Amino acid sequence: MPTAEAIMAQVAAHQDQGEAERAHYVYVQHAKVDSRRGRTTMCEEITDYRVTPMENGTHQELLKLDGRLWLKGKYVTYNALSATAGKVQDGETMDVEIGGDEADRDMVENMRKNLLLNSSKDGINAQLFPLTSKEQESESFRLMGRERLNGRDVFHVAFRPKDKSDWGWKGDAFVDTATLEPVMISTEMARKVPLAVRTLLGTNVPGLGFTVIYAAQPDGVWFPVSFSTEFKIHVLFFFRREIVIDAENRSFEKTHVTTRILGADGREEQLWRAGSTWNPMTTKAL
Repeated sequence: MPTAEAIMAQVAAHQDQGEAERAHYVYVQHAKVDSRRGRTTMCEEITDYRVTPMENGTHQELLKLDGRLWLKGKYVTYNALSATAGKVQDGETMDVEIGGDEADRDMVENMRKNLLLNSSKDGINAQLFPLTSKEQESESFRLMGRERLNGRDVFHVAFRPKDKSDWGWKGDAFVDTATLEPVMISTEMARKVPLAVRTLLGTNVPGLGFTVIYAAQPDGVWFPVSFSTEFKIHVLFFFRREIVIDAENRSFEKTHVTTRILGADGREEQLWRAGSTWNPMTTKAL
């Protein structure tokens, strides 16, 4: 049986290669994001985005949004993003007016953007999982054995940061024994946020962790097909919420037409489209 390090080295090689191969897929990401206070759903948004790879990252087109927000003892429904949606850039701190009427809506929309709609071509924040060769440098691995998962024989590999003081991810990788591709990855924070830091910031995120399931496309490219997480947020000692995210990537199409989109600033950005239907008024073929 191969070692855990050898298995994960192959996973890293496949992920490095697969990142480029996945850049030729257009797909729809169906997501449901909830903000809950106890048993009450404070805000719920169900969205469909068409995700199209670009030279740097992806282009997300909102196809549908069904939202409801708890306001003054009743639900208000809506089908468009809030005016502040999308203003938080990757890596920035979410600016939410705690206690404001739209606080839960802002939180839901920013959580979706930061964890799903980022620069990754997978539709999942690339920093959440130690799979690529660069990300694996800080992780240690232990082979737990062989199991059966989702109809496939898998190696079960546990991982955690090499540095015990690291606040990074620990978890379990289930790797297909035949292809050495990940079938499922589950993570959680390697360490609890120290009490002194929680007291200073007035913020806590207990139970933060993620689960991603992968599946092979007809051409053999493995792609994340579902993402889920459930965790709590404590802010300023009185604002407490449970965040639940479920996302599914579906309706995959292999691209074969390359175009360029002219941005608002007049610069061109490379874009791959599935099929051959494109609007010559807004794009031009290479």
